[in-house]
Amino acid sequence: MSSDQNILENLRNELHMHTHLYYVKDAPIISDYEFDLMLKKLIDLESKFPQFFDSNSPSQRVGGKVSKKFNNVKHEYPMYSLDNSYSKEDLDNFNTRIIKKIPNSDLTYLCELKFDGVSINLTYENGLLVRAVTRGDGVQGDDVTENIKTIKTIPLKLKGNYPKKFQIRGEIFIELNDFNRMNNDRIEKGLDTYMNPRNTASGSLKLQDSSEVAKRPLKCFLYQVVSENDDSKTQYENLISASNWGFNVSNSFKLCSSIEEVFDFIKSWDKKRNNLDFEIDGIVIKVNQIDYQKTLGFTSKYPRWSIAYKFKTLQASTSLISVSYQVGRTGAITPVANLNPVLLGGTIVKRASLHNEDQINKLDLHLNDHVLIEKGGEIIPKIVDVQIDKRNLFSNRISFINKCPSCQSNLSKNESEAHHYCLNFNSCTPQITGRIQHFISRKAMDINGIGNETIQLMFQNKLITNYADLYTLKKDDLLNLNRMAEKSVDNIFNGLNDSKNIPFERVLFALGIRYVGQTVSKNLANKFGSIDNLISQSYEELLEVDEIGERISQSVVDFFKNDNNILNIEKLKKNGLQFQINIRNNVSDIFKNKSFVISGIFQNYSRDQLKNIIDLNGGKNLSSVSSKTNYLLAGDKIGPSKLKKANDLGISIISEQDFDKLIKL
Repeated sequence: MSSDQNILENLRNELHMHTHLYYVKDAPIISDYEFDLMLKKLIDLESKFPQFFDSNSPSQRVGGKVSKKFNNVKHEYPMYSLDNSYSKEDLDNFNTRIIKKIPNSDLTYLCELKFDGVSINLTYENGLLVRAVTRGDGVQGDDVTENIKTIKTIPLKLKGNYPKKFQIRGEIFIELNDFNRMNNDRIEKGLDTYMNPRNTASGSLKLQDSSEVAKRPLKCFLYQVVSENDDSKTQYENLISASNWGFNVSNSFKLCSSIEEVFDFIKSWDKKRNNLDFEIDGIVIKVNQIDYQKTLGFTSKYPRWSIAYKFKTLQASTSLISVSYQVGRTGAITPVANLNPVLLGGTIVKRASLHNEDQINKLDLHLNDHVLIEKGGEIIPKIVDVQIDKRNLFSNRISFINKCPSCQSNLSKNESEAHHYCLNFNSCTPQITGRIQHFISRKAMDINGIGNETIQLMFQNKLITNYADLYTLKKDDLLNLNRMAEKSVDNIFNGLNDSKNIPFERVLFALGIRYVGQTVSKNLANKFGSIDNLISQSYEELLEVDEIGERISQSVVDFFKNDNNILNIEKLKKNGLQFQINIRNNVSDIFKNKSFVISGIFQNYSRDQLKNIIDLNGGKNLSSVSSKTNYLLAGDKIGPSKLKKANDLGISIISEQDFDKLIKL
């Protein structure tokens, strides 16, 4: 190693050490100023000697790389969900199941806080971070390595006696003080505030520019080492080892020798959780011994050796100021309660969902009522109770509106539906912009370069009146808009051009037909093959399609009766969008009249991919084993109940390899 390279390596190692001391140990030994000077010196030296580039250098934490697309990566080891429990009885049942399989007296449990953040899987080789992948669907996730490198509580280079190759899992989060600071900055700048820490952390990981990610106060706790060659005997040892290697491991875990001790730990944290500077929603209980974990194994969804105890949903009391009404893309009217601001679960809550008129009537809601709000997994909290004893006798009862708050059209409500609707489909502004925003969304046309604010801007400037107009936009018109630079405009046109390759089933979903979601769109596309065939179908013919009921059939017929919808479809056709199944993808009918149940984890496919292959070859996917099932497609960790039922019914059980042979016939 040359003297210049040696100087660089020594400086990098010193900065790695100081980063760990500052962000993980909270025990810095130099000032921020001294650290910044060292980092500047490193960046200058790396610029002078580019031949000694190191992707895990401390200088890489400032970001700068731009990712237009995050590659999808299959997990080497699936990232399972956790089964949930809510009571002492649930935990006792869990403990009983464990003891039946592991009757040894040395059985212990390790309890850890259940961090409410974003799961991440990190891979290290020779002590260096080589990959970071989000949980995704548990089988595969997005590669966000460059963004993860900006998080200072995640080591880029390990220390001590670590395995040659291993993975470690953790949770990305934003501390409450940092989150409130971010929102205060946005308020000062006149921007909308972020909704909650978890969603903000999740969105930050998907920012395209890693230098922007570096500005977000993301942190990470690590909690699970995964390796084929794990020498540790217990989960407890793994956490101690991970801490020694340089990982940020929360010191809140505890080893328990009985389920009673576990419940005592849970009760203590239920009282203390509101004093934390980060959000938790429960406690994770794991069998401590690794050998016992291997013996217990997994179901198709959960590890049998672990369970999550979920705390009761957080609640707060406040008063109702008013009710406002939002118009959705389908014309559905949703009431929203405007509240006196109140702190709930670390965030300031100003609004709560009321869902529909029935919910308002059920609560018997009055203006200025004192209400109990709950944060139960929803982005917008909901009102769960009214404190009637505090009600002002002269307060007015909330009455649902009878006219659209946007266009003032009379509202309509069918007896069989919960929502009121504005039927002014063609002229109600929120419906028009909502349909266009749905059209560009990720699960529909996935048009990069255009966001909801851009749609609003285009509509306000009369450049678009429907989603078909997007494909007739002119570059000069966009450049004249406020905050539109040439690069942004080029990105919009690139995104529009790329969307012409989106398959028919997603184009159909993007049209925004009421009640026609992703699954229904796929069924209709596969059944009829093209938009023209679908348009020609009668109500009765549509009813014959699997999973298509009366409500969906009528909605599809009504949509295609609308002349404006037909005109927009013709415009989209002329601009090259896919309005028929690609014949090359419709492989065959070899699975015609054959039904499959898919269960377990597969090496070369995700479950969605397998279902798609079965669909394209004329087969049918079932959710459970029955006498109507022809094949049980069994992967690793398949649930024993499905296997037993298939054997009892004499159903063919095939492996992934057997399936490959079938589709090659």
